[in-house]
Amino acid sequence: MESGTNRRRQGMRGRRIAGGQLAQLPWQQVINPYAPLQALSGDQIEAIHLTSMRILEELGIEVRSDKALQLLRAAGAQVDFSTSTVRIERGLVEQALASAPASFTLTPRNPARRIRLGENHLQFALVAGPPNVHDCERGRRAGNFQDYCDFVRLAQYFNAIHLLGNQVCAPVDLPATTRHLDTYRANLTYSDRVFHVSAIGAGRALDGVRMMAIARGITLEELAREPGVITIISVNSPRRFDEAMTEGLIAMAEHGQAVVITPFTLMGAMAPVSLAAALAQQNAEALFGVVLAQLVRAGTPVMYGAFTSNVDMRSGAPAFGTPENAKANVASGQLARRYRLPYRTSNASASNAADAQGVYETEMSLWGAVLGHGNLIYHAAGWQEGGLTASFEKLVLDVEMLQSMMEFLRPIVVNEAELGFETIRGVPTGGHFFGEPHTMERYEHAFYRPLISNWQNYESWRIAGAKDATQRATEVWKQALREYQQPPLDPALHEALDAYVEQRRTQIGSDEP
Repeated sequence: MESGTNRRRQGMRGRRIAGGQLAQLPWQQVINPYAPLQALSGDQIEAIHLTSMRILEELGIEVRSDKALQLLRAAGAQVDFSTSTVRIERGLVEQALASAPASFTLTPRNPARRIRLGENHLQFALVAGPPNVHDCERGRRAGNFQDYCDFVRLAQYFNAIHLLGNQVCAPVDLPATTRHLDTYRANLTYSDRVFHVSAIGAGRALDGVRMMAIARGITLEELAREPGVITIISVNSPRRFDEAMTEGLIAMAEHGQAVVITPFTLMGAMAPVSLAAALAQQNAEALFGVVLAQLVRAGTPVMYGAFTSNVDMRSGAPAFGTPENAKANVASGQLARRYRLPYRTSNASASNAADAQGVYETEMSLWGAVLGHGNLIYHAAGWQEGGLTASFEKLVLDVEMLQSMMEFLRPIVVNEAELGFETIRGVPTGGHFFGEPHTMERYEHAFYRPLISNWQNYESWRIAGAKDATQRATEVWKQALREYQQPPLDPALHEALDAYVEQRRTQIGSDEP
């Protein structure tokens, strides 16, 4: 009879499926079992917190939404309507934190792909937002709907990707006012994962909420009790919530859907050049968004978002995957845990290609995110060119890194069978363990089997074509698209989605001047 340890080992290992399909790890809920890294002392965290409170109380946040200003004033905030500046006291922050959940669950149309955000759970998201796409065969080009759908298919195919970001690339071949309807429908048709809805205005957010409810065959009230979509509110740092994002936040919170408050604090540009000051500003902006979400609907699932990195001080260009970025990822996790909030972070790179720079910068920020106990790692697969391009090859290289990280996070088993004393006794000095029963019982699933890495000797590698990792990644994404299988969706629900899209397309068209 197979032991529980062996069953677990086989369930966690990458494997090559019959028929020559790609080796990958099975779908799983990733848990970070290690203690988080403490980059800052308790006193330092408190100093950042107190500075953030001074920012909120003395300097304030600009909010370009009359609805939000009225809501904040009714809650006791000091509102200057002439400048749209809001100052809030720390008591209001504490009240909001008391109602914000420490963790929550998002349920997509397939309940088996439900994800948990918070505690020591870790979820990886597809890249989101680039206006361009790239692969090594067709080159760099403007985002388009066909590529968009292919990225969604790849996200569905690779088990290491847990949720879809907001428009993996901008499909500029579709009308700007209605393309979100097409991308939401693609998310729900070609994937059964949780997806991110756009919060650029209440309308786009509500369309995503309603379409998820349709795909699950439930009411909006039921969806509010069991949320299924998420959005990111990007703060226009320094200290500004624009009208569209604020209205999107309010719409999501009114319907009980998850909201991630993420300041975009690039040190030396949108935030001070020192990391401590940037963290204080980021912290104030994130907490303000939490307050607003909880005022709209107490108990709204919210996440503490962080996107603090630096710029190249010689050119002003954004830099990612830097030591400063990695340290910010760790320190931001400490701040999120201080407030008992789930934590969103990112692994990013400024490289213009799926090359060594793209990998080592991504790996640097990924380690910071994991050591900082991030719960949602956004842009985890496919980010290139500082977020201006979604790359097919980079997606595959990132999946390799994510799978390697998942295996690293798998706890070491120490028991009598694993210690293997009798096996060690049975092999003479200078012998080998290749043919030992202990090895033969475990060899097939003993170690992580990589998706991209090539371990041939030099001569064999040359005979096989001498392909580097990026070239092998091209082969992998093409094979993945060939092997992709569309997840089933009830025809009646599919028909209801189509009807909703056409109805909203007509409504939006009639509203245009």
